[in-house]
Amino acid sequence: MAKKLSELYAHTKGQDGKDDFLLDHLRNVAVLAKSFAEKFNSGSLAFWLGLLHDFGKTNPLFQSYLSAMEENHSHPKVPHAIWGAAFIYDVLWNKNKKDAWKEFALPIYGHHAGLESHSLASQKFSHFLKGNTSARQSMVSVWKELRQYFTIETPSFKISNDTRRELHIRMVFSSLVDADYLATEKHFDRNKTNTRGEWPELSELWERFRNNQEKLLKKAEANPTKVNRIRREVYQSCLISAEEKPGVFKLTVPTGGGKTRSGLAFALQHAIQKETNLRRIIVALPYTSIIDQTASEYRDILEKDFPCVLEHHSQMELPDEKEEQDPKYLRYRLASENWDAPVIVTTTVQLFESLFASKPSRVRKIHNIANSVIILDEVQTLPPQLLKPTLDVLRDLVDNYGVSLVLSTATQPAFDNTPYLKPFQDITIKDIVPEYSQHFATLQRVKYDFRPRPIEWAELAQEINDLHQVMVVLNTRKDALALIDALGETAHKYHLSTLLCGQHRKDKLKEIRVRLKNGDPVRLISTQVVEAGVDVDFPVVYRAIGPLDRIVQAAGRCNREWRDPNLLGQVVIFHPKEGGIPGGAYFVGKTEAEAMLGKSGAENLLHQPDIFIEYFQRLFSDMSEKLDEKGIQELRREMNYPEVSSRYRLIPKDTVPVVVNYKNSMSLLNEWERNPSLNSWRRLQPYLVNIYRWQVGGFHDWLYPITGDSLFLWTGKYDDISGITADVLDPADLIIDD
Repeated sequence: MAKKLSELYAHTKGQDGKDDFLLDHLRNVAVLAKSFAEKFNSGSLAFWLGLLHDFGKTNPLFQSYLSAMEENHSHPKVPHAIWGAAFIYDVLWNKNKKDAWKEFALPIYGHHAGLESHSLASQKFSHFLKGNTSARQSMVSVWKELRQYFTIETPSFKISNDTRRELHIRMVFSSLVDADYLATEKHFDRNKTNTRGEWPELSELWERFRNNQEKLLKKAEANPTKVNRIRREVYQSCLISAEEKPGVFKLTVPTGGGKTRSGLAFALQHAIQKETNLRRIIVALPYTSIIDQTASEYRDILEKDFPCVLEHHSQMELPDEKEEQDPKYLRYRLASENWDAPVIVTTTVQLFESLFASKPSRVRKIHNIANSVIILDEVQTLPPQLLKPTLDVLRDLVDNYGVSLVLSTATQPAFDNTPYLKPFQDITIKDIVPEYSQHFATLQRVKYDFRPRPIEWAELAQEINDLHQVMVVLNTRKDALALIDALGETAHKYHLSTLLCGQHRKDKLKEIRVRLKNGDPVRLISTQVVEAGVDVDFPVVYRAIGPLDRIVQAAGRCNREWRDPNLLGQVVIFHPKEGGIPGGAYFVGKTEAEAMLGKSGAENLLHQPDIFIEYFQRLFSDMSEKLDEKGIQELRREMNYPEVSSRYRLIPKDTVPVVVNYKNSMSLLNEWERNPSLNSWRRLQPYLVNIYRWQVGGFHDWLYPITGDSLFLWTGKYDDISGITADVLDPADLIIDD
């Protein structure tokens, strides 16, 4: 005799020995998923997904599987996700709504394995139904019984065949996955559930910020410099603009103008307005080297008794095991799974690759992006070859998911001033700081010196030797090592690039800042990792000719604090005679920069922020056929989720992590090998260097495989200055740390 629905189970017993009845699990997931999706008016659809996602667990074979697991007996796995998906596919198909099944069936079918392409999924559903006629009858019977327990309203939603539908399905999928994870976690580990949440309200965080800011402003009053005056004006403009309705904003602030703090002020004030009532703040930055810097500043301002600023990226170091038992640290770690925190500081890689992902673990958090303020810091670093899909998703988030978007940088990329980026063509972008041009004019702290004659490494090294404090920014790792070699035994030379692991770069930056502050000699040779947002202050900066925005960003590391208003920093733009240049958008940007700097008096134009309207218009025009180089938009319209996820990569080439011997990295590697877990892996992250997979063969003499071809140990020399030292096969240095 068949069991009633109320007698079936969803999981094995929990730690407390309690049962998890299927009916309870379906109810819990449905209610949670509905609450998540109501933020974007899809609550009734998500409720259906929750009720039907584990339909396959009504299969007697699955119930036998659970019994076997309880008794520690072996039993073949019994797939269950396809049942509810196929049922929806069959029912709605027969009602002549031949396209409506996708919103239901794709999330249900993918809630464990990931979103499938709709064409392949429909084939699998048809095959399943043809081969399981009894399953159809069983599901109809269960559905009738299920309706006795719930009032199930018919969801209404608009069906379109564009990219907005593709994102909508991914968002309801996220709601289902997070609800399922949380409901299951509550059954198996109630302590985790009790630890989640309980964050301070954004209104409380604003009060903490306001108190901190008032102290800072009073302190600045005693030192009335031009920089402090500009910072005060930027802050006031942010408070005024925060009262605007949700939408797209530009925060254009010269380097040193207080963009990081004032951006947070805008976000907090904007979020707590009655007309907006937004739920969280997400700050995305391009490099891990500046995430730690930003997150630390936010923590100093906002945190009191326990963490409320979630720093989420792969190189984040977690507290040690002892501290992790403290609920306040456990809450922090759990929040990284679904971004359930009021303030999140993350990478653009983490943000955007999640928005285009197909796997449940990556997509789980994106429903929590709805009703938030997103600050894209150093927004000019978004790769042009992905701009069409990236801006399309951003526009969709603003239009349909209650997001306010802030494009933050000193070098605005003018997305709304080009015919080649349709998602932003008819959009109004509001300037948070309307008088930004005056601020740039006031804060002209450097003098540009453009040298058209190519210079050899030996000649450049001699100039560097004669300077007390200087930074040289080059286009490739190969160039950086060549100049370091040319410097020979020069004292106090430093090097920053992705040839050094993240912890090593962090330590070097700390040492460099101390030496700069104390007036000690520093000669830093770096790649682009030091440009966007890194807080260093050199009197002289050399920048190899490259994209125009990169040149100005490098200049932002020169005379940053302007301690002496009578002195200007010196920025030398030069052509390295033996230097290389990365390809793609970087090469195109460098070519346009050369053309613009070749004009008479062009150096003065670099002080004018609106020069970037012309620059980016030219760049986007040159790349007009490559702004969706991978054809992602068409794949999104086809709802080919796995292929979209595969092609949308901010790090364009396949890389593999290599553990280097720095500080305690070997003990952390041993810990991970003994106990491979998410925690031990994250501890190891700061001691990794990413190399391209095609380099592995060339480096085989210095690489020892740890786990097949997915993790290696570097057995060659790891130099305190140069990092990995071997014949560098890749000269591009375009890896963006995630």
